[in-house]
Order: sequence, then C-alpha cells, then structure tokens
Amino acid sequence: MARTAANGNLKSHLNQNGLKPGDIKSSGYHSKREKNGTGNGVASRQYRQESFEQAPMYVAVMTYLGFGIVTLFGYFRDFLRAVGLEKCHLAQERQEQKDFVPLYQDFENFYTRNLYMRVRDNWNRPVCSLPGPVFDLMERVSDDYNWTFRLTGKTIDNAINMGSYNYLGFAENNADFLKTVADKTRQYGIGVCSTRQEMGNLSIHEELEQLVATFLGVESSMTFGMGFATNSMNIPALVGKGCLILSDELNHTSLVLGARLSGATIRVFKHNNMHSLEKLLREAVCSGQPRTHRPWRKILIMVEGIYSMEGSVVRLPEIIALKKKYKAYLYLDEAHSIGAVGRTGRGVTELFDLNPADVDVMMGTFTKSFGAAGGYIAGKKELVDYLCSHSHSAVYASAMSPPVTEQILRAMKCIMGVDGSTEGIRRIQQLAENTRYFRARLKEMGFIIYGNDDSPVVPILLYMPGKVVAFSRAMLERRVGVVVVGFPATPITEARARFCLSAAHTRAILDQVLHHLNEVGDTLCLKFSRRKYSPRTELYDETDFELDS
Repeated sequence: MARTAANGNLKSHLNQNGLKPGDIKSSGYHSKREKNGTGNGVASRQYRQESFEQAPMYVAVMTYLGFGIVTLFGYFRDFLRAVGLEKCHLAQERQEQKDFVPLYQDFENFYTRNLYMRVRDNWNRPVCSLPGPVFDLMERVSDDYNWTFRLTGKTIDNAINMGSYNYLGFAENNADFLKTVADKTRQYGIGVCSTRQEMGNLSIHEELEQLVATFLGVESSMTFGMGFATNSMNIPALVGKGCLILSDELNHTSLVLGARLSGATIRVFKHNNMHSLEKLLREAVCSGQPRTHRPWRKILIMVEGIYSMEGSVVRLPEIIALKKKYKAYLYLDEAHSIGAVGRTGRGVTELFDLNPADVDVMMGTFTKSFGAAGGYIAGKKELVDYLCSHSHSAVYASAMSPPVTEQILRAMKCIMGVDGSTEGIRRIQQLAENTRYFRARLKEMGFIIYGNDDSPVVPILLYMPGKVVAFSRAMLERRVGVVVVGFPATPITEARARFCLSAAHTRAILDQVLHHLNEVGDTLCLKFSRRKYSPRTELYDETDFELDS
C-alpha cells in the first residue's frame, strides 16, 4: 500500500476529532506557540512530589479475579487442544521430540496463546505515515480470533497520535527543515557498509560527537547506530566479574541485559528509594564480595532520567550525593529525558541544576526527542577513548547512517540555537506546557496517573485486563491512537495506558483527547482516584528500609 502522509487532507479529521485544517501544517508540526494555562515552560530545579496513588481495594481484588478467570479458561482450552478438540496455532514440539525437554512450554507461552492472542489487535498496528501529531493506520481484520490478520485496503486517516516518542516534533517531513538531510544523503548515500574502526568513520560522525559533547557540557562523546545496543553492549565493557551493579528495580530491559551480560554481581534497589540504595551501598562497602570479603573492583549505580513506564524522574541530586559518599560510579540513561526536560533540553542534570561532570557515564538515545535513531555515551575523554577500543558496538557494529546522523545534527543545532533560530527553545517550552496542562486535566477528571509533573510520559492506570482491551478499542473508534501496556511489561496488577506528549500537539488536539478520555473513563468506570488537587502518596515508605543492619 502506498505511504499516506499523516498530515494530508484533514477534512475527515475535522469531523471526527473537531480539529480545523489549519491546526496541523503539512510538515506534521504547528508553528504557533500555544499557551495552555499552566506552567511557563521552565522546568523546576527542585524535586517534585511524584504521583503514585494506590487503587481502592476492590480494584485490586477485581484485577486478580479477572486474571484468575482467564487463567482457568486458558487451562481449559489447553485441555481441549490436548485432546484434539481445538487446534493450536503456536509453535510446539514435533511428535518425535515429545520425550525431549520442552522448548516452548513455559508460563509466558501459556500467557501468549490463551490471553494475549485474544487481544492482540490492540498491538502492532501497522502505521502508514510519519509519527506526527496525527497519523494514518492501515485497517486490518481477523477471521480466526487474532491468530492471523488481513488488511482490508482501507486506512484510518488522521488519528491523533498519543503514543510516539516524538517529544519535540522533529519527526517531520517539512522539506525546508530537511534540506540538509537530503543534501547529506546525496553526498554520502544511505549506508556506510563498514564499522567506525575500518572504513566507516565519516566526518559528520566526528562532527556529531563533538556537538553532543558540547551540548551535554562534557569532555567527549561517542555515538552508536542503535539505542538499545548502546546500553546492552557498552555496560559489559565497563564492568565485569568482581564488580557490583546497583540497579533501580524499574530500569529498562537494555540496562538489565547489559548488566547480565557483564558478569558483574547485580543487586536491585527500590525505585527512587534513597534509603534502599544507601543500605545496599553501605553493605557493599562494609562487607565486600561474598565469601572472600575482598573490596569490590567497582560499584556502579545504574538509573534512568525518566522511567518510560512510570513517568517518574530520577532523584539525581540525592543519588549523586550517595555516589560521592560511598565512592561509587554513576551510569545515567537519559533516553527519555534528553531534549524533553530542562530549560534548554539538556536533561535531568539541567532540570536539577547539577554539574554534568558529577555523572560518570551519561547515556542517551536519538530515537525520541531528536526524531532519528541511535544513541550516545558521554563523559570524560578517558572513558570515551576506552570504549572506542573495548565496546562491542564500537568495534563490530556498522556505523550510523549518514542521513540519520545529519537529522540528529539538524535537531541538536535547532535546540541549541546554533542555526540562528529560537525554534528549538520554543518547542521545549511548548512540550513543558503541554505536559503540565495534560497532567493537570487528567487529575481533575479523577484518573490515577503516575509520574513527575515534568515528565512527558503519562501513564493512566487501568488495572483490569478487560478494561485495558476495551479502552484501547474505544479510543481507536474515536480516532485516537494510544499505547496500552500490561503483563509482563508491567506488574500483573498495574496494566496501564501510556500517553507520550509532544510539542507538536496543539491545544485543540489535547482538548479533543481529554474530551474522549473523559467520555471513555465514565463509560468504563476508569476514574479510580480518591484524591483531588493534592500530592499523592508513594507506593512505599522509605523508612521501611532502615540503614542499620
């Protein structure tokens, strides 16, 4: 099917979503700054109370009951498959391998074939446009209860996009903005066909690394073609056997994988809980390694700037204080925070007015705020020089594509104002205003939302599995594309819808989404919050983690 622009004819969108044709330009971005009534676009330097309200008891009971019922039906359907009354479409062992150790039989496989398959239409929806504030989806149907899908040839045009990580709206197709990207594509081509250490080290790669270091305020940086691999392939180069990793319990899978591949000892502390972290640090310093009690070669604290499922912001000032007190190293993943928070988009170090030199390893990705792909590691020159020769991503991975590199350069120069405009700062301020407005309205409506007031990641708690499915389908019927998340990506009782705000969202778009949310929330009884206009309590009490052994 031919690619359809998400910002083409908006006549149908006017009828469905109440937006005027002039609200979104053909680039997928609006140029006029809009006041949303809350905030001034300047991020607070102080740590804000985060929202983690617990649901009423009956919600938790009904959630467990719902999973219990579908699990029982799952076992019943497995029995029907075993006796041949129902066909199993998933991969399974051949008959001649029946005496072997099962290859596919585990709980996640049980969950996939009996629960996930029934609701699979809510995920992996094919998109046929750029991920702007509105986008187009390819319509699909299933004739066998979501085991397979077929495309109808129709599209769902101009649905509001509330799921993409297009925080600053740089995922756009404005020919004027992308002129330099087109020029670099003509000059260098699409692919490099080599690693950086062989024939793939281009001048624009070095230019980007110098610009990233300047932007972050550090000595040096290096870039990689894949954000996930920036974590998973570089952490094993920094720590190994005899080292200790202290990891936040909500860290991203890429951090978890990198830690496991390193061979280091891993200990997990409660999310954003400084008492839990300090207890582990004291124990590590006092007791050393198990059995031998030798001192740890390194102690590395791994955290994220903004946690992508919770929308919470790291308590960076306190973590830096603990890191200095116990002589540990700090690894900060700013995949979701770089460009999205801070007065000039420089992430959580700027949000808290901290010195970037206090963070030993600064990591981030270009896949979100910069509308591109890849990631970076930044810090002292010695760190970068070491990784250049020891990182698997640096040594073996193909170099970053030239047009992608130029897109990052274009976006970063815009944010920094190097291009002579104030467009970058305007987008950062617009994102901050959109974030606070959207969060404030959701709280007023009575939804339970997680996260920090400055975080553009806004999770709405849905809890019950049936309501997760109904919510996603109801929003799509209203031409609003949302991301719903459940087990195993979240705890089994904390299924949610995750909204990602963008500077490209206009006030009209946000109001339309809020109108639909209010309507669907009433229909499905999703407004579980029992508090109004007050900070919500933490899920845990920090004093539960005493420092004394």
